[in-house]
Amino acid sequence: MDCGSCVAKIETALQRRKEIDCVDVSMMRETVTLGLQDDTAQTREDISKTLGKLGYPARERDGVGDAVTGKTCCGGHDHNDAHAMQGHDHGDDHGHDNKPLADQEHPHDQGHAHNHAQGLPHSHGGGLPIMRRFAPWPKAGDEIAWAAICLLLGWGIGALVPVAEPYALSVGAILAALPVMRRAGQLVMNGAIFSIELLMTVAVIGAVAIGDPLEAGMVVLLFAIGESLEGVAAGQARSGVKSLLKLAPEKARLVSANGPREVHPSRLAIDDVVEVRPGERIPADGVIAKGQADIDNSHLTGESVPVACEEGSEVFAGAIVTDRPVEVKVTRAAGQTMLDRVIQLVEESEKHKAQVERFVARFARIYTPIIMAMALLTVIIPPLFFGQDWQEWIYRGLALLLIGCPCALVISTPAAVTSALARAARIGLLVKGGAALEAIGAVRKIAFDKTGTLTEGKPALVDMITFGKQTEDEVLAIAAALENVTSHPLARAVVDAAKSRNLSLPELADGRTIAGAGVEGRIDGIHYQVGAPKRLNITCDDAVTTWMNRQEDEGSTAIAVVREGVVIGALALRDIPREEARKGLEMLKNLGVDPVMLTGDANRVAKRLAADLGMSYRAELLPEDKLNALAEIRNEGDGTGKPASVAMVGDGINDAPALKAADVGIAIGGGTDIALEAADAVIVKSRLTDVAILVKLSRQARRVIRENIGLAIGLKAIFLVTSIFGITGLWVAVLADTGATVLVTLNSLRLLWGRKES
Repeated sequence: MDCGSCVAKIETALQRRKEIDCVDVSMMRETVTLGLQDDTAQTREDISKTLGKLGYPARERDGVGDAVTGKTCCGGHDHNDAHAMQGHDHGDDHGHDNKPLADQEHPHDQGHAHNHAQGLPHSHGGGLPIMRRFAPWPKAGDEIAWAAICLLLGWGIGALVPVAEPYALSVGAILAALPVMRRAGQLVMNGAIFSIELLMTVAVIGAVAIGDPLEAGMVVLLFAIGESLEGVAAGQARSGVKSLLKLAPEKARLVSANGPREVHPSRLAIDDVVEVRPGERIPADGVIAKGQADIDNSHLTGESVPVACEEGSEVFAGAIVTDRPVEVKVTRAAGQTMLDRVIQLVEESEKHKAQVERFVARFARIYTPIIMAMALLTVIIPPLFFGQDWQEWIYRGLALLLIGCPCALVISTPAAVTSALARAARIGLLVKGGAALEAIGAVRKIAFDKTGTLTEGKPALVDMITFGKQTEDEVLAIAAALENVTSHPLARAVVDAAKSRNLSLPELADGRTIAGAGVEGRIDGIHYQVGAPKRLNITCDDAVTTWMNRQEDEGSTAIAVVREGVVIGALALRDIPREEARKGLEMLKNLGVDPVMLTGDANRVAKRLAADLGMSYRAELLPEDKLNALAEIRNEGDGTGKPASVAMVGDGINDAPALKAADVGIAIGGGTDIALEAADAVIVKSRLTDVAILVKLSRQARRVIRENIGLAIGLKAIFLVTSIFGITGLWVAVLADTGATVLVTLNSLRLLWGRKES
């Protein structure tokens, strides 16, 4: 399938069959998924034959292991086509009538083995091999060769027998057009009347009838070459998805009691342990159970530098272990890994069409009939009412017919959307389809959750002071020794601060927590406490009180370190902004997007953070208050008197209602399951700069779509006029049609081939 017109032909033909409940055709995946009322081998074989007759040879898939199931194809099926396209046979029996039935047997898929299960009908479309749909370069044979041979034979006979030249060329042109005519007939019988094949058939027969057989034959040859170029361009557009498919490893080394053994990744279950050696890709999402290594996560996060990982670190399927072997404990089953989800989102993006794409599809449905009517009027009116030459105006009408193919217009949006989504996936940005991608670029205000989104989501030591002879390191070491007895977030922040300074902690005796107050224990026989002075019933002097009150006013939590009832130091702990938060917000402002913080935290805490980051804020909000705040921000407008389009950025769990209520929901924080469900887009790597990159990419895609539509309509309009006035003929009309499609596709690929964002 080369464009949206191919999808429409298949949908129209299959929707007419009473045994089919619903049809889901994907151009990018080159698949047809069906909901069947009558699921028999004969039914599926008949459907495969129908596809073959339409010019799309297909074969049935079976044994596609889908870990994520439960949706019908009509409602947005969730089949894991990543495995199917690579020929994985999981052997699952879903017991469901929705079948990923047809896998287009298309030559663009070279390099991807199709290992289908045995015992099911395979249909290759029937007919002579020379009549099959041609392959692109370098196997550009079938229809191009057939047309060339027929024309050469006709010309050769005409050269040998001059008197028979017109007849020989006419027969050669008709024979050259037979594959196209055959498909046109099948399409008409299956309800797809207004196709380029029908337009070509009428044009060729008409040209032969008015005595231009050589031009008719050359039109067929040019059409075959142009279609081949379209196929190559469409294959390039799919390359983004295919590059993701190649990331999935073909084998896993399962650790068992009898030693490691190789299995297919689809056979891995949760809690299995796999060994991954240097240079190999991790076969499943999991955590490192043994060893440490530098892991290259660039396929999901866009990071160019491998990340040091140790025991307990989370790793993703497809990541490369660069230096040392590790053992990974599986945490997500096959079909549910982050890589699987990335591929699913990109592949199924066609279901969530952008508004402009839906408009173009509606326009394309009436465009071809209008052009055909114009062509008919062009043929009839000048000769009939103005005494013009019939042959001349029939020729012009035929040229006009060839302008009626809407392929370039139909593919203008999906080609750009798919390229943009594939590019986004490469740099760790997951977007749920063209509608979400289009909406992101229109955003003028973005609301951010605070904790875990703008901030690290955990407290850190931001300031400290000593009162007495002890140094800061000595006071911090004592506090960390005491805080080691609890797992409270504030306690962990103190311990982490001591670790970051490489401090040796003194030995603690009788350590225990004081309910609601802090911790206490003995070091070298001396009694120490750490906590809030008021709760510890400790009286502080003015210097201590002043320092701690100032820290509290600035949004920090202040705790004291007490020795035998005397404060020897104090620590200030606060949830700090993400390292890239300021840069990310600055990038958004440069794009004309106004950021605002929505938080349930105290006003003084929000005020301090908002001042640090240079943004407005609304504090002390309950979850339902955030929904009201989003409505208010929207009603504030975008400066043009219209309501502003608002995005919400959150961690995807407690912010799920706000993510759903916003015009666009963007989840940040590793792409949890609930984030993928609630949000329209997911930032896999928790980088706020990626939000700005996502907005920029969306705007680039919107610009390319406008350029594509302009190219498609502009070229059609130009050659529409030149054809009517006889300036251009059939040859140029065919080249204009095919050339527009190729130009639109290549323009879209600029999104896929763009420079790497940082």
